[in-house]
Amino acid sequence: MQDNTVSGDATLSGPVVQAHGIHGGVHFHSAPEPAVATARQLLPAPPYFLGRESELGSLREMAGRLPSAPVLAVISGPAGVGKTALASSWLRGMGEQFPDGQFYADLRGHSATGSPAPPAEILAQFLRALGLTQVPQGLGELAALWRTRTAGRRIAVMLDNAVSAGQVRPLLPGTEGSLVAVTSRFRLAGLAVDGAVFQQLGVLDTEDTVELLSRRIGSDRVGREPEAAREVAALCAGLPLAVCIAAARMAVRPRQPLAAMALALGGDGGLDTLKVEGEPAVRAALDASYRLLKPDLALGYRRLGILPVSVFSVRVAAAACGADPLEADRIVDALAEVNLLEDLGPDPVTGLDRFRFHDLVRAHAGALAEADESPEDRRRTVRRVVDLYLRTATAAEALLSPSHRTLRRDYACDREQPTPFDDATGALEWLDAERTHLMAVLRRAADLGWDAAVWQLADAMWPLFLRLRPYDLWIEAHEAGLAAARRAGDPQGESRMLTSGGTGLRNVGRHDEAVAWFTRAAEAALRDQDSVAEAQALHGAGQSHRLAGRLTEARSFFVRALALREAAGYRRGVALTELCLGDVELAEGRPERALGHLSRARAVLLDVRDAYDAARALAHLARAHAGVGDFALAAGELAMALGEFEATGSVHWQGRVLEMLGETAAERGEGAEARGWYEQSLARYASVSADDVRRLQDRLGGAAR
Repeated sequence: MQDNTVSGDATLSGPVVQAHGIHGGVHFHSAPEPAVATARQLLPAPPYFLGRESELGSLREMAGRLPSAPVLAVISGPAGVGKTALASSWLRGMGEQFPDGQFYADLRGHSATGSPAPPAEILAQFLRALGLTQVPQGLGELAALWRTRTAGRRIAVMLDNAVSAGQVRPLLPGTEGSLVAVTSRFRLAGLAVDGAVFQQLGVLDTEDTVELLSRRIGSDRVGREPEAAREVAALCAGLPLAVCIAAARMAVRPRQPLAAMALALGGDGGLDTLKVEGEPAVRAALDASYRLLKPDLALGYRRLGILPVSVFSVRVAAAACGADPLEADRIVDALAEVNLLEDLGPDPVTGLDRFRFHDLVRAHAGALAEADESPEDRRRTVRRVVDLYLRTATAAEALLSPSHRTLRRDYACDREQPTPFDDATGALEWLDAERTHLMAVLRRAADLGWDAAVWQLADAMWPLFLRLRPYDLWIEAHEAGLAAARRAGDPQGESRMLTSGGTGLRNVGRHDEAVAWFTRAAEAALRDQDSVAEAQALHGAGQSHRLAGRLTEARSFFVRALALREAAGYRRGVALTELCLGDVELAEGRPERALGHLSRARAVLLDVRDAYDAARALAHLARAHAGVGDFALAAGELAMALGEFEATGSVHWQGRVLEMLGETAAERGEGAEARGWYEQSLARYASVSADDVRRLQDRLGGAAR
């Protein structure tokens, strides 16, 4: 019998310290933090960039203020005018000036589907790029940590497709040597108070538009039909996006006269009536390119246009198109060849090629799908993608949390694909890299009324929530999952959402809400005569009371949970509840009574190969030994626990154990040694919890006295 008690799984490794026969202080040096590659996220400079010498000159003059003052540049202009290309060319040309990091984020302000990116999502992305494995919850804490981590660094940040000053402002770094380039269809005048300088980008003039066309299809071809070339340029309205799309069509029809292209762009084709956001010239160019596509490519284009994710791999394209990966690879390559898709290169985690639509192209493809595909066909396309993400997340869950009882999965599609990872490390990397897309898929499933898929996706993401603690996503996913399970009348799904979601609420300090969720879960389990689920809910409520400082209530819930788990013969559950009872005894000042609980918990958790919770039990056991005066044994056990937590990758618990080492040293009267441990602990907490940082800074002041 298994449940989803907070835990983790890893092979025991790292330093081992003999726990008996130690005299004097224990000096344990933790492994150094792994080296983190400097962020190099900027988009490549476009190969056919031209005609912006004046704008580039203004931007370079603006950058002359570096490094004595920060630079915030807002590049605005109509859709398809080349804002992203200008910003990319400018920043790429100054890459050597930013050795400490170059960051990029698409703020999705003009996406045809979905909503603009919340600043908290982007901050978490940037902080992970700086090497933080866990980030705090809440926009204020995230922004403060971003400013702290970038202070004194020379970095460049590109914020693409912003929708408002409020979306941009929390993303500004905290250093004078920084350069931030923002692109938007809006002027974002509100950023003037932040020192922004504004660069309005207009369309290309006719000569530059013809030159861009010439570079794309060849000067000889343009030279043979100069008037037709100028007509094409005029019909593209000076918009580089429209020129590139039209040129891509002409490139695959080398014998077609330019006059025919001009006729297609200016004609009254059947697709011209589509209501696509943006300039008519872009729509006309897209319509002309679409008419050129073979039927299978046109179908793929329409299906990819309704994906719930903004960036996708060949795996996702295969699911959307209902094709095998080889066929999907041919489709996306062909669409990229005619400039309807952007090839972003290989994914750093999976190695699979990634693609995306320009916002206007995605809107065009989506509008075509609305016009040409039946509602049922569109639903089947999206459902195949939802099932792909659900299958892959469930496979990751099985590798990362084998002790987490996997509930049923309701797949609508039979087609399976190989997973993009082979081991637990790869599975966690995939969950981390895909967290934004997983949430987008979950939201789309909710919009379409697929309630089982909603709560099952939230459930499958459990290892992501447990290991990396994205609390905002954790709570959002479980609130949506709980509502979905209730709509579906699914008691098993409702119970899982209540217990897993209650854990998230507890971890962000919303203890009373967590108790309410766990209480509802316990009541439902009692009604359904599910003693395992009831014990899990009671255990969760006890943990919430413990963290709220209500020790009497915590003990009561733990005792009830322990009785149910013993009756069920669930050894791991018994050990986890004993661990918590030992912690309560320590908090109440009875270390001698804690020893029995914690010793039994440690032994069983090692036996069932729960390395993460076995290390937790060892850390608490060490504090119990310190409480009865055996400081040498306590220090050795804490050193061992630290090594085990380094093996599991739990940064927060590394900080906890280092702090415990400081407490043990202080209790021995070793103030200087205690301060050293606290300083090491502070370095771990800095990437995880601002509250722990503040609390420990107070303790550091006390250790110095």
